[in-house]
Amino acid sequence: MKSFITICTASLLIVGGGCAAKKAKTLTPLPLSGKVSQSALQATMVGAAAFNSGQFEEAKSSFDQAVSGAPDSGEAHYNLGLALFALGNRDQAREQFIQAANLAPGHQVIWDSPALSPFGNPESTLPKTPLGQEPSGARPPLGGGGRR
Repeated sequence: MKSFITICTASLLIVGGGCAAKKAKTLTPLPLSGKVSQSALQATMVGAAAFNSGQFEEAKSSFDQAVSGAPDSGEAHYNLGLALFALGNRDQAREQFIQAANLAPGHQVIWDSPALSPFGNPESTLPKTPLGQEPSGARPPLGGGGRR
């Protein structure tokens, strides 16, 4: 009986562990879409090749050129964010990822990217409570901003 329980437990751990483990998504630069300049397209191709070969500083430079040539492209900002993220510049990467998400509201790859997940939802949809209308039981803000 003990061996049966041991086998069942081991089977559950193996099956459960396989289900719990998520396959990591590979971060890859995106091609630009829409009407963008030829120079932005070229810079994106060069940047993507550099990024895919691990030359992140060169990729950053090329993607920066692509953003300059296509400032309204969510994909260009996303790609620059990837390079910045790979270089460890998380604050600058966050700005680019948020810009990308704002410019491409329906782009699933940008919005579902694991690169955005550490930063939360870039679109703040939480309703703001007007000052003085806090829910009952809410504490006043720190620093003496409460009513007396």
